[in-house]
Amino acid sequence: MAASTLEVITVPDGTLVLQPHALLADDDASQLRRVLIHAVRHVRPQRLVLDLGAVLELGPLSLGALAAACHVGDARHVTVLFDNCAPEVAALLTAAGVPTHRIRLK
Repeated sequence: MAASTLEVITVPDGTLVLQPHALLADDDASQLRRVLIHAVRHVRPQRLVLDLGAVLELGPLSLGALAAACHVGDARHVTVLFDNCAPEVAALLTAAGVPTHRIRLK
């Protein structure tokens, strides 16, 4: 990602954790979308957790990519969850159509 870094961790239970470390601006949206689609369609973990603890703001295109990941994950039987969300980020995700049961606050 251009303006941020993305750490990828595989947990022993097979969960894939993605941790972006900065603002997810619109410049990052296309790369974020590619990473999410690759993870869901090719890696196909049981769970994909996006740890958004370091993300305080989301650009609209990045927000759309995150929300779309839920739908793509559902189609591929991959549970997509959002962890460590700031309340502002959780509100944006909810407004974008992400079900509240997939969002965990800091």
